This record gives sequence, C-alpha cells and structure tokens, in this order.
Amino acid sequence: MPEQTFDVAVIGGGIVGLSTALHSCRSFPKKRLLLLEKEERVGSHQSGHNSGVIHSGIYYKPGSLKAKLCVEGAAAMVRFCEEHRLPYRICGKIIAATNNQEIPQLQSLLERAQRNGVAGVRMIRREEALEIEPHCGGIDWLLVPGTGITDYKMVCAKYAELIADLGGTVKTAAEVKAIVRHNNETVIETTSGDFRSRFIINCAGLQSDRVSRMAGTTPEVKIVPFRGEYYDLRPERENLVQALIYPVPDLRFPFLGVHFTRSINGGVHAGPNAVLAFQREGYRRTDFLMQDMAETFSYPGFWRMAAKYWRSGLGEFYRSFQKTAFVKALQKLLPEIQSSDLVPGGSGVRAQALRGDGSLIDDFQFVRSADMLHVWNVPSPAATASLPIGREIVHMAYDEPRL
Repeated sequence: MPEQTFDVAVIGGGIVGLSTALHSCRSFPKKRLLLLEKEERVGSHQSGHNSGVIHSGIYYKPGSLKAKLCVEGAAAMVRFCEEHRLPYRICGKIIAATNNQEIPQLQSLLERAQRNGVAGVRMIRREEALEIEPHCGGIDWLLVPGTGITDYKMVCAKYAELIADLGGTVKTAAEVKAIVRHNNETVIETTSGDFRSRFIINCAGLQSDRVSRMAGTTPEVKIVPFRGEYYDLRPERENLVQALIYPVPDLRFPFLGVHFTRSINGGVHAGPNAVLAFQREGYRRTDFLMQDMAETFSYPGFWRMAAKYWRSGLGEFYRSFQKTAFVKALQKLLPEIQSSDLVPGGSGVRAQALRGDGSLIDDFQFVRSADMLHVWNVPSPAATASLPIGREIVHMAYDEPRL
C-alpha cells in the first residue's frame, strides 16, 4: 500500500477529531489512519481556548446525546487524567440564583441533574455556600460537587501521542484545500501534499460545513462563530474565588453566562460573554474576514435568529465594549469585584451550528454521507465528553461494510 494511502482520514485535530482517531486506532488497529490538522499544533482552536472545566452534565436536556455523553465523559476524563498523570482537580461548583425569578430555574437544574444521573447535586443554604465560596453573592444556591478542571491542551497533546504510538499518522500544517472522489477512494488535497483515503471523518469544527461542501455535500446547517471574551483576576484578588461560581443560565441559549473559573494552571478567569465573531477564527475584536462575514450575513437563518434574540445580542455586544457593564454582570455573583480587580484575559470562538429557520442546534449532530461522516455540531461539553464522543463517531463511521 503506498505511503500516502489510508483507510480512514480524520480532518481536524481538535479534541473531538483526536479522540475519534484514538478510538479508531484502538478499535481497528489494522486500519491505516491519518489525522489532518491545518495548524502547526493540535488543539489550536476551540479545544485550546476554553476554561478547562470538566462539566458534570446538569445543564443538558434529559435523554439528549449531550446529557448522556457528558455524564459518561466526565468520569472518563478523570480516569484518563489519572492514567496519564495529567493535572486535574475535582473542585465542585456553585450555581447562584441572584433574584427570585431564578429560583424556580435553579430547582429545574436540580431536577435535570437527577434525571441525568449527576451524583451529589443539592440545594444548599447561605451558610454552606459561604463556607465553600466566602465571597459569593446570590439568594439561593445549587452545589455541583463533581465538577472539575483540567488542561485540555495537555489532553489533546496526549491523545496525539497515543495515536502515534498506536501506528496512526498525525499530520499538522496540512490545511485541506479540496476533496476529490476517485472510484472507491477519495483524494484529499492539502497544503502538505495529497492523501488518499477510503473513508473520511469530518471533525473540522469551525470549518466543518465548508469541508462538507468541498466533498459535495450540502450541509443542513451553517457554522456561525461566537467569540467568548474573558477577564482575569489580578493575582492579589484571586482569593475571592475558591473554585467555580456560575449563574443560573437561560436554557434557551447554549451559553452559560459570565462566571468565575479557577484554572488548573493557576489564576481565575471571569467570563465569557458571547458575541458574534467577524471571523471564524477571530479571537480579537478587530479580527475581520470578508468571506466569513459574507457567509454569515447572507444566510437567512442568521437573520431569523437575530430577529428572535436581538436584545440579548445587543446586551452581549455592550458588555464586550463596556467593561463597567461586564463588571456589573460579574458583581451579581461576586459583589466585591471591582473593575480594578480585572485585567484582559484570553478568548475563544465557538462553532455554533445554525439551522435555516434560525434555531440554534443544541445537541450533538453527526451525519453520514456516502463515504464520509460529518460532525457538524459538537459544542461544549465536547471537551469533557470527548472520549465517548469519539467512540460514538467511530461506531457510526465503521458501520459500513466497505471499511
């Protein structure tokens, strides 16, 4: 078999693509596997720009793939970190209701946690909340003891190392430019040469709909990028947060609201907001790419979404440009926080799949198409659930007699 020919090619070296490749190598060791990543390093985009939280699974609709795989994935991620001596900490999380209208929603979260099988979640009184987070605000609180933190960049690097150890090929700096079908094989043209593969798994994240179109498949969704911006607490004020403090989320949206997260590597992050990004990989406010914006603004689903949620969107943009507004949102959770306590932090970009009717796809979405499998929507908690997500993708992909 020629060196550049493979049985399976995974496009995308984020945490989901890496997990998929790892499961393929473990489950089907005789299959020649290739993973293609356009950046110099794996985990360079969504996987390397998150807060590092190991989510428990309380937010997601009972019975959804998200709920099932998040609960399973959290336990699997802890085992993986222990096995490979990667840093992690089970620190727990407090979700704080800050007004009377949020208390019933907090109770709904408790019910979701119970239905999803998340252990140990319970309502707590003010005295216990202040023992855990002495500076926390709010009027009612939910304790989620199983929530943890880790470093997903290190997890991605370990996945890649294990793939190579199992005989898989990880090719970085290989941006896919075209996908051309030839009989029972497909040629993937990249900036690092051409590769042949009998089957392709599209885990391209922010570029996944474009990769689908390259292959001749019309995606059911459009990827719309949302940037999340963080502040960091100054070192002398990090004592204000012991672990994780979250608000009660608006479950109409896939975003959790601004919150406080202690990092496994030190420091405390505050945020993120959720604003439309003017570039799919635009981590700064000034990042702008005409092609990306033209695709977003020419999509009818975007305008239908905007018509529904324009007030929320304007509020997020206002907080993006007005630090005082951002601080005001944070003060609901941590009344002592002041603008002077915060310095600009990092940011991430979320690949949000949007339907033509303007609805935000909430659950994970995998779609088969001839000799390809397209992963169109794997937002948070994708990092937490990456191990079972990769397993499910491989099971779906290998349910094909020709492979």
